[in-house]
Amino acid sequence: MRRPRGRAAGRAAGRADESGSAVVEFIWLGLLLLVPLLWIVISVFEVQRGAFAVSGAARAAGRAYVLAADDGQGEQRARAAARLALADQGLAEDFDLRVSCTPYPQDCHAGTSVVTVVVASRVNLPLLPSALGGSSPSFALDATHTLPVGRFQERHEQR
Repeated sequence: MRRPRGRAAGRAAGRADESGSAVVEFIWLGLLLLVPLLWIVISVFEVQRGAFAVSGAARAAGRAYVLAADDGQGEQRARAAARLALADQGLAEDFDLRVSCTPYPQDCHAGTSVVTVVVASRVNLPLLPSALGGSSPSFALDATHTLPVGRFQERHEQR
């Protein structure tokens, strides 16, 4: 077999040095694009899980509040219901619960009050160390649920 001479020999030697580099470049490029994409997908799922938990907690807290006999008992039951709903989805116990009533803000269980419950919490974004910026990065979530007091109260008719 004849060996190439001159310029042809240089081109053949250059091709031999680059053999397999396309596979390495493809793997590195794939990793550089796949890792951030994977992080984004996982983060979206975490935020969706948190949004579902906060929404369920607001609904459960509102129902527990209006079923209570008075405002004090309603506040305790609403906190317990919200804590349980958030724990079902694996959210931290750190949440904020606010209850407001109209048209009787001092006595929510009087007459035909409308109760609004707001539950706020945070979801930590996964796979990010706190060394990147103080505390662990998180996403704030809140949900509101409004319902009338008389809707879920039990009525006893006298005969």
